[in-house]
Amino acid sequence: MPFLFPSQSALNSVFSTPSTLVSRAPEPQPPKPTYKTRSERYSVWSALDDVKGKANTLSEEAQKEFTKASEAAQAKTGKMELYSAQYYAACALGGLLACGVTHTALTPLDLVKCRRQVDPNLYKGNFEAWGKIGRAEGFRGVFTGWSPTFFGYSAQGAFKYGGYEFFKKFYSDLAGEEMAYRYKTSLYLTASASAEFLADIALCPFEAVKVRMQTTIPAFATGTFSGISTITGKEGTAGLFKGLYPLWGRQIPYTMMKFASFETIVEAMYDRLPGQKSDYGKGAQTGVSFAGGYLAGILCAIVSHPADVMVSKLNANRQPGEAFGAAMGRIYQNIGFMGLWNGFPVRIVMIGTLTGLQWMIYDSFKIFMGFPTTGGAAPPPNKEKA
Repeated sequence: MPFLFPSQSALNSVFSTPSTLVSRAPEPQPPKPTYKTRSERYSVWSALDDVKGKANTLSEEAQKEFTKASEAAQAKTGKMELYSAQYYAACALGGLLACGVTHTALTPLDLVKCRRQVDPNLYKGNFEAWGKIGRAEGFRGVFTGWSPTFFGYSAQGAFKYGGYEFFKKFYSDLAGEEMAYRYKTSLYLTASASAEFLADIALCPFEAVKVRMQTTIPAFATGTFSGISTITGKEGTAGLFKGLYPLWGRQIPYTMMKFASFETIVEAMYDRLPGQKSDYGKGAQTGVSFAGGYLAGILCAIVSHPADVMVSKLNANRQPGEAFGAAMGRIYQNIGFMGLWNGFPVRIVMIGTLTGLQWMIYDSFKIFMGFPTTGGAAPPPNKEKA
């Protein structure tokens, strides 16, 4: 009885969904989206990698050229023994470069510092000062005093660094190896004070010209030698050295702190680093020199700043024939204790940067000449680092 059962066509007409028993053609599927990498998202990383690669290449090339030039210089001068006359002369040349170049480069900062020490109300800040000086005196005015700065601090650097190396060896030999190591900080202080005593005599005439050029508006002289001639014509040779005592008062504590703290900081850094100092390359050792020098410079600025202010005041305001003590007393009554700290934040930045760069340049020069860098003194054999 087939009529009792509906046919397939009847079922299809009643139900919209066709039976799964019936085969049908597969429905077309929408195309799958294709994802493309957006290379521009990674272009920055690619550029950074390129820059790093080029920097590494340039660094390697620079090191090769430095090594080649160093070998050529050492071949020309011959092997120089440590603590020989040639060694001390080379250290003096390194100190000349380190101090002369860095002090001259920071002349604009020194100019503002000196003027604010003499008249704290003259400028409100460094950028305002440079803007006013530039508008009034031109770009050249921002570098007022660069010439006596270069001559004076080049001479001072030669005596300071060359003298320090000489006196450190001299006092070390007097004390003996064991005692020199045990009292090494006292050795650093004594050697640096002896060297700075002589260095300041060389610096003082140029410092007198520099301070007067920077603190008189317009400058009283156009250059170093015209300034020397002007001062000696009015005050005699003594006029060039009237700031010597306060210069000693500023520079000797400054240099004692500079060398003793640098040696101590660098030694502590190598003690905390794995291995020995000799395990590190030239770049790493000069990096340690810069870091140690910057930290030492901050301490130097704290110790020497009041005397630095007094030097600026004396060179600018001391009357002809006025006694040193009387001039200091008169200036202190006018400015008070707080006045001795005028320009201190500027000097922190200036001296920290200055000292760090000086030690980096000086030790780079020592490496160039084939000498070991300063600091990280080797202990006696029975106390060597494990």
